[in-house]
Amino acid sequence: MSKDIRIGLISGSLRKASFNTQLVQYVGKRAKELGGVELVTIDLNQLDLPMFSEDLETDGLPQSALDLKELMISCDAFLISTPEYNGSISGALKNAIDWASRSNGDEPSLACFKGKVCGLLAASPGGLGGLRGMRHVRQILTQLQTFVIPQEYALGSAHQAFDENSDLKDEKAASFAASVGAETVRVCQKLK
Repeated sequence: MSKDIRIGLISGSLRKASFNTQLVQYVGKRAKELGGVELVTIDLNQLDLPMFSEDLETDGLPQSALDLKELMISCDAFLISTPEYNGSISGALKNAIDWASRSNGDEPSLACFKGKVCGLLAASPGGLGGLRGMRHVRQILTQLQTFVIPQEYALGSAHQAFDENSDLKDEKAASFAASVGAETVRVCQKLK
């Protein structure tokens, strides 16, 4: 019997027409088709998080960080798509991870991450598809006690990859990308 799970979709890009946002939404949509999956979009652009600083914590976490944490704590798993900036991840994604890692009140340590499942994606106009940035996200999330599934997908030539409905045009690319979502669902259901 499959168990219902809640998957948070996170794009590490703030750009309006982001390839990473398109990719994570596409994979989320395909994961939802498996049944028993609820999607939660965690939009870093809408949250408008301040740059992480312990000084801002003096009077408690900023409301935007509390909103981020509430969304993340409510999820069983995540699909994260990261752009690659200078061989690493975006500042926006790292900033969100840093805020989400901070404890608030009596909540357990690493409540947003510990024991959760994550599937990683990346998209880039370049040939490697953001692969180097994805490696850094894996390292960070593993440190935060998140189970990052071994399967991942980096979409190269992303500027040519999507049709007018934001679906992947290439069948092989679509299959590889969707398999990350399917494996995230499978592992999460097994662990739940």
